[in-house]
Amino acid sequence: MWDYQIWKLIAIALIFFMQAGFAMCEAGFTRAKNTGNITMKNLMDFCLGTITFILIGGPILCAENAIAGGLFGDVGQVYKGMFGEGASWAGWTDFIFNLVFCATTATIVSGAMAERTNFKAYCIYSMIISAIVYPVEAYWNWGVGNNGWLQQLAINWGLMNGTAQGFIDLSGSCSIHMVGGLTALIGAWMVGPRIGKYVKDENGKIIKINAIQGHNVLMGALGVFILWFGWYGFNPAACTSWDGYEGMGQVFMTTTIAASLSTVTVMMITWIRNGKPDVSMTLNGSLAGLVAVTAGCSRVDIIGAISIGIVAGFILTFGVEFFDKVCHIDDPVGACSVHFLNGVWGTFACGLFSTNTGLFYGYGFAQLGIQTIGILAVCAWTAAWAFLIFGVMKLIKRHDGVTPFLRATPEEEIRGLDLTEHGLVTAYAGFQMAPQSFDYGDAVLQVTGDVPASEAIKVETMPQVDVIKPGDKIITKIEIICKERMFEALKNELMSIGITGMTVSHVMGCGIQKGAPEYYRGIKIEPTLLPKIQVDIVVANIPASKVIESARKVLYTGHIGDGKIFVYNCLDVVKVRTGETGPDALLDVE
Repeated sequence: MWDYQIWKLIAIALIFFMQAGFAMCEAGFTRAKNTGNITMKNLMDFCLGTITFILIGGPILCAENAIAGGLFGDVGQVYKGMFGEGASWAGWTDFIFNLVFCATTATIVSGAMAERTNFKAYCIYSMIISAIVYPVEAYWNWGVGNNGWLQQLAINWGLMNGTAQGFIDLSGSCSIHMVGGLTALIGAWMVGPRIGKYVKDENGKIIKINAIQGHNVLMGALGVFILWFGWYGFNPAACTSWDGYEGMGQVFMTTTIAASLSTVTVMMITWIRNGKPDVSMTLNGSLAGLVAVTAGCSRVDIIGAISIGIVAGFILTFGVEFFDKVCHIDDPVGACSVHFLNGVWGTFACGLFSTNTGLFYGYGFAQLGIQTIGILAVCAWTAAWAFLIFGVMKLIKRHDGVTPFLRATPEEEIRGLDLTEHGLVTAYAGFQMAPQSFDYGDAVLQVTGDVPASEAIKVETMPQVDVIKPGDKIITKIEIICKERMFEALKNELMSIGITGMTVSHVMGCGIQKGAPEYYRGIKIEPTLLPKIQVDIVVANIPASKVIESARKVLYTGHIGDGKIFVYNCLDVVKVRTGETGPDALLDVE
């Protein structure tokens, strides 16, 4: 018994660590200017949730005696055990276990409403869901001694004879993920899309959907890996024994299988449909499989886990596109599809794949009926509170008298919530963007295919640039725009002709070529701006024509997109340290 309690406390720590995973995943899949805001929301989900859960939610959920027909527990009983004279309540482990589950439910909403939600409004929502919404519906499913009314359905119906058991939701596909996902869906719809996400015509009809890409796919991926790691505490911790029917080994196995199959399914679907596997969608696929198997991870076999994972992948892929393209609900991280749709699917799947009560194992529709009733009841409870919370916040206006209290003002959203909500100029202070430099050798100079210069593109005669003569004081600025991968070869070539100084910048732009069409989360990315390198050089003693010819020689491949070279007359140069001007200022000889 003590060994199991120690394991449960370790699992609680793993589940808490999932807050870091949610924060990183949501921040990575959104824009850099909102990173600090998202971090704060995930932190407050746990800290504010702890306060309200201790004061209100925990006593409702953790009481042994049910009241009101199993709708919630006897609050007074828990208060007496926690705060009464000589308090010695023995349920501390279960209490903190339910607390971290509660925090997970609340934090799901953060990503779906990211980048445009008022921080104050979000904090209020987080406290209400932790105080009332989650504890009540969780008691229906997990009430102490199975006293919740959902757990009593099979007994009341006289079905505890092998054809059905109580409502199956071991670790919360329904009570946690479906609840958080449905709240996220309603919240994202009521707060409205981000500025620029949907383009409308003069009649208000949406004519274009813009893909707003996340700023750091590595951060998002690390968040997903942390969440997957935490799930090995999330699911097994709800088991009631070390081995046997609800064995932890079985839970670990089915959890891993479903997540893996869902991930591969999403990768293949996006690969076939878009020509390339979508990274962010595939990462979401891992979470979709984890969510879907969470309800029945102890009740399904390998075949069931495989089936649940594959279906979860399809639901995730088409769910993201359905909410975005059809419903026009802006969900930056795919939380509605990951948690709501796959929470519903995972809960429903228990009625199909439970090895001792499921329809596909010859036990009829009884378990499926119980699962369906539970899904509908919890959805109704959650939706009622979500519409109430967000509806009231939408009616109240901000200081400008126009913007709903629920939403950030247009100015705040455009400037970024990091700065306007928290005074954080940037979440990446001190981080310098530098061009990637790799020495590709002669490979960068090769033309793909056998394309002679006269046939590759239309070739114009290069204009003559004045050659510097002795005594001339001509200063020329040369600006070279090229592909990122060509920078190292260009730099080496310029240095070989005597160029000792240059300014290098990452820029975005386009010329004749607009880039091949790409897709982000099923939405076509407008291929109008491409990443380039801009190299600025000022010369006086080295002929400008020599610099131009050297640059053309190294950048030429024979294809559109090789770059551009701009030449300017430069009035003067001043060296700050010595005050020298003209060509002498370009030299650094003591």
